[in-house]
Amino acid sequence: MTPFTEKAIDIIHHIPAGKVMTYGQIARLAGSPRAARQVVRILHSMSRTHRLPWHRVVNAKGEIAIQDDQSYHEQWMSLEAEGVEVGLHGVIDLRKYQWDPS
Repeated sequence: MTPFTEKAIDIIHHIPAGKVMTYGQIARLAGSPRAARQVVRILHSMSRTHRLPWHRVVNAKGEIAIQDDQSYHEQWMSLEAEGVEVGLHGVIDLRKYQWDPS
């Protein structure tokens, strides 16, 4: 596992319930600001193995980016269960819910 992957997994593990982070934000904090797609890959391939709270990661616009209907609704419901208000078209207010670990 690369150092970037290890760091990204650690960051994702620490996103608190009721907060979200963006793919790009995680990539930047993990040391590679242009690697948002790598974060997507990590979430897709390692969420189960590493028990990652994948539902707390959204795109730069604060939108649920998953295209699959079942996973989209699972993410929506998981966020709302943690108190995150998901608006029309799966948009989350990043000013209110984005977590900044620094």
